[in-house]
Amino acid sequence: MASLIPCPHCGQRPKEEFTVKGAALARPAADASREAWFDHVYLRENPRGRYDEHWHHTSGCRRWLVVTRDTATHEIAGARDTAARTETAK
Repeated sequence: MASLIPCPHCGQRPKEEFTVKGAALARPAADASREAWFDHVYLRENPRGRYDEHWHHTSGCRRWLVVTRDTATHEIAGARDTAARTETAK
């Protein structure tokens, strides 16, 4: 069975409709040090377990989502629109 992503606008959709764009990390302040920006842009953890990632619903509503996914099991815990930071879809 295909993995389904709970898009808050379109409902359960197959993962093939989405494009993964990487970790959903907090950006450093605009005046942060060069080292902080280097770490933000180039260095990543490789965590095991729940992880927030930016996904684009490329073949659907074309909205940016934050998808919470388990990196070991690929289970999707939820998704929310990046514009609605407190809203979570199950």
